[in-house]
Amino acid sequence: MTAHLLPGVRPYGEDPTDVLVIDETIAAIGPDAVAQAPTDTHRHDDLAGLVLLPGLVDIHTHLRQPGGESAETVYTGTRAAAVGGYTAVFAMANTTPVQDNAGVVEQVLRLGNEAGWVDVHPVGAVSEGLKGEHLSQMGAMAHSAARVRVFSDDGKCVSDPVLMRRALEYAKSFDGVIAQHSQDPRLTEGSQMHEGRVSAELGLAGWPAVAEESIIARDVLLAGHVGSRLHVCHLSTAGSVEIIRWAKARGIDVTAEATPHHLLLTDEKARTYSPLYKVNPPLRTAEDVEAVRAALADGTIDVVGTDHAPHPRESKDCEWQAGAFGMTGLETALPIIIATMVEPGRMTWRDVARVLSETPARIGRLHDQGRPLAVGEPGNLTVVDPSVRRVVDPDAQWTRSNNTPYAGMELPGQVMATFLHGRPTVLAGRPVEQTEPKEHA
Repeated sequence: MTAHLLPGVRPYGEDPTDVLVIDETIAAIGPDAVAQAPTDTHRHDDLAGLVLLPGLVDIHTHLRQPGGESAETVYTGTRAAAVGGYTAVFAMANTTPVQDNAGVVEQVLRLGNEAGWVDVHPVGAVSEGLKGEHLSQMGAMAHSAARVRVFSDDGKCVSDPVLMRRALEYAKSFDGVIAQHSQDPRLTEGSQMHEGRVSAELGLAGWPAVAEESIIARDVLLAGHVGSRLHVCHLSTAGSVEIIRWAKARGIDVTAEATPHHLLLTDEKARTYSPLYKVNPPLRTAEDVEAVRAALADGTIDVVGTDHAPHPRESKDCEWQAGAFGMTGLETALPIIIATMVEPGRMTWRDVARVLSETPARIGRLHDQGRPLAVGEPGNLTVVDPSVRRVVDPDAQWTRSNNTPYAGMELPGQVMATFLHGRPTVLAGRPVEQTEPKEHA
């Protein structure tokens, strides 16, 4: 039996109390916690006064392995996730080979279990090879050891409406969800950034908002027709917010996700010509950012997904047009939510738990993550110090790649401890040392 006592922590940022975790379960909360603690309990007095949350769940992570180990591995990516406060991540399908069959998703599941930093849940591809032509082996993945429930061609849009309809119908049979990358490929050919005033001034090909909004509009209608679940990845425009609001008002089973970078950064960053700010969908206008913040606050947007997209240095240390799309985000997501939503008073810590833990776990049909802070619940916990302010240093992060757009930016909050099934993976803000596979050393 292993026990951990967290004296004086503040569940959901509320009144201080004591929390006792024994083995994998929250055993006691309140005055009885100390009395029930075994004699060999590990006390964590340094966490007193800090905010306690359910372990964070990322519905949208790129771990790159297999095939992209120069940018990230399951080990390094999940280590970064633990440092960011996560206890579960959904690993996107655009690997090499693609996660479009039971064999590959089970490989990713095994790598996650071996790493031991967080629970890894593979996302299955919607189409074979992400080509958008034929459905993948969705049923086989759903019934595999990985028990896949989220399917996405993220990085590419399922642009064929017939294929999208068939995917929605198929996923419904095993309570799956289709997570769509909403980007009309014909409207975004050769695009480099958001289409607007800044792109015109810089002479860069634009990615118009309508290319996202038109796909979302089509897909919510299809989901309503089929009666299936739809999840909209990385929503980024004010128009998209209105479409989601319309769909929810009509009872369509749709959820939507915002990324940290679309809550903070605007297309003005493209004036630097630094590919660190090149992402898909692109950074939008200040008006779009405000609409996304407001929609997250009022519940129109359900979750925050990092869209953690690591790249080797050479893919970003180049001219804008040659740069890869994507940003890292696992270690900075919570600080950005604190900066954009908590400190301005737009969200409470209970709201943070909802959008970063409870709802993503529900969307992904996880039964042991995103649970309430209550006796008998799993010991998946995150402890954060919101008073700390840190300057982002790309070379000090735990992800294998350093393509963060926040380098040099001061952000509030630091995860001081993360517990996975009652076992500490992060203490004093650093990963708890464990035996590391040789290939990652």
